[in-house]
Amino acid sequence: MKTFAENLFGEDDKLKSSVLADGELDTRHGPILYMEDVSVSFDGFKALNKLSLYIDAGELRCVIGPNGAGKTTMMDVITGKTRPDVGSVFFGQTIDLLKMDEPAIAQVGIGRKFQKPSVFDALTVFENLELALKADKRTWQTLFFRLSGEQRDRIGAVLETVGLSAFAKERAGILSHGQKQWLEIGMLLMQEPKVMLVDEPIAGMTHQEIERTAELLLSLQGERSLVVVEHDMEFVRSIAKKVTVLHEGTVLTEGTMDEVQNDPRVIQVYLGG
Repeated sequence: MKTFAENLFGEDDKLKSSVLADGELDTRHGPILYMEDVSVSFDGFKALNKLSLYIDAGELRCVIGPNGAGKTTMMDVITGKTRPDVGSVFFGQTIDLLKMDEPAIAQVGIGRKFQKPSVFDALTVFENLELALKADKRTWQTLFFRLSGEQRDRIGAVLETVGLSAFAKERAGILSHGQKQWLEIGMLLMQEPKVMLVDEPIAGMTHQEIERTAELLLSLQGERSLVVVEHDMEFVRSIAKKVTVLHEGTVLTEGTMDEVQNDPRVIQVYLGG
């Protein structure tokens, strides 16, 4: 039986290019991101067990599962932090992520936001976004770097998107926990990712911050794909059209929130029924 990759590429050399003529990632013949039959073992423990996951362009997918289900390892594999024992991980049609290191994967358009925000407290909100700007970061260029009008506009647009325009000149250290989370999402947006992996974005937030975060993530889908790992079921329900449930390193089931919550297997292993 052919793998997804074999069915995707076949013998057609025209599909060997990873980008279209206009420079956009080529997703005409499949998802923007896929993992197929990926397994990862740590000292005999299978963190991932033949995991297959397919994310479409512009999709917002929520991934849930009990502790130890493989959610973090899944993101580690996608971003190059962990190498699987076996399996395939592709970005677009032909970009083999398993042949790339972490910086290269970030450069081609996959960004990751960890659970704990890591912003620079001593810098202003604007300066944090400026630092995250997708630009030539070699020493000589950095020494003489000056923001162009277009780059300033870009930062202004991201500030507006994440709701921090009024805090642009404030030091990031004064922000609330939720605002720091939004700033870090903004820093990720400055890298212009095509896929964003977001790990437990509402941990420690107030109710109002949770609502604002839901609005923010929903506003980002379409232009880019988002994979959101979260434990809060009500939050997941508020943003997800499709939910993937992981258990013991593999996909247990996928569907709408209602479908997965009513699945007897999910109730047994995750929802405590």
